[in-house]
Amino acid sequence: MSEIKIVRNTAPKQKPDENNLVFGKYFTDHMFEMDWNQQQGWHDARIVPYGPLELSPACTCLHYGQETFEGMKAYRNPHGEIYLFRPMENFKRLNRSNERLCIPQIDEEFALKALLELIKMDKDWVPHTEGTSLYIRPFVIGTEPSLGAHSSSEYKFLIIMCPVGAYYATGLNPVSIFVENEYVRAVRGGMGFAKTGGNYAASLKAQDVAAEEGFSQVLWLDGVERKYIEEVGAMNVFFVLGDEVVTPALQGSILPGITRKSVIELLSSWGYKVSERRLSVDELLEAYKKGNFTEMFGSGTAAVISPVGLLRYKDIDMKLSDGKIGELSQRLYDELTGIQWGKCPDPFGWTMKVE
Repeated sequence: MSEIKIVRNTAPKQKPDENNLVFGKYFTDHMFEMDWNQQQGWHDARIVPYGPLELSPACTCLHYGQETFEGMKAYRNPHGEIYLFRPMENFKRLNRSNERLCIPQIDEEFALKALLELIKMDKDWVPHTEGTSLYIRPFVIGTEPSLGAHSSSEYKFLIIMCPVGAYYATGLNPVSIFVENEYVRAVRGGMGFAKTGGNYAASLKAQDVAAEEGFSQVLWLDGVERKYIEEVGAMNVFFVLGDEVVTPALQGSILPGITRKSVIELLSSWGYKVSERRLSVDELLEAYKKGNFTEMFGSGTAAVISPVGLLRYKDIDMKLSDGKIGELSQRLYDELTGIQWGKCPDPFGWTMKVE
């Protein structure tokens, strides 16, 4: 497929105030849409005015959760140019999620072409204010109008976009995390590694309970032995244990984050010892008692780096970095955001200019 039909929005919306952007509330004038069926495969690629979809109440995504999605951003550098950060990694991961949920593979190069075209059409929606960006949400939904419990015979692939403000409106402040030891989000062999709505729905109960106790996020343990660290709701996690930086190994139950991958590559280039391995909460407690557990942070598209100031397991509070952002967390945040916004050199070739 090479053709993308374009239908321009003849009634563009007023853009929101860049200084008061709310995540996921204001959407650009256009969206990308493409359909799949068994006879034609992926077809009818088009960029159309952003608006509601017409779906059958019986479509499979509504009843059986057959859907996948991605999260990525476009950034405006100090010269006003627009860049993406490792976009092919997102489309590769989307296809890995699609494979797990029995969704047809998408041509990754064509998806990137469609995204670039969409951004160029809505380039004025990429905000200029420091710390802001254009959030991009590619997603696939099963649309067959059938209540049979089977994979869909029809799909839609869409891309929508919205300008977003700085994740940390008041600065890069450490968050408090609660180790969840009652509920389970994912297990090996399940969908934990896929970016699909069911994983997020499974996390909501524990997240609400933690929020009632004053915690920002939940740290999940493995679903079998209930003792190995996995990930935080919307982020991968890293721990500084002595001279080692540890992050849980990818074993099928946690999301292979693109920011996670970038953090590992950055740390390795700086000469740090980075270990992807199983890490039990007991090992973490022992390291904390010995003074070897000194820093913790999360990584993800939305926050980039999220420092952790307090980690609670049962009735034990582990206080980290004197309640401030740790030295390594700050360095990683500065370097990654510097590359993304074009303020620092990009020796890895991670960024792609939108032309």
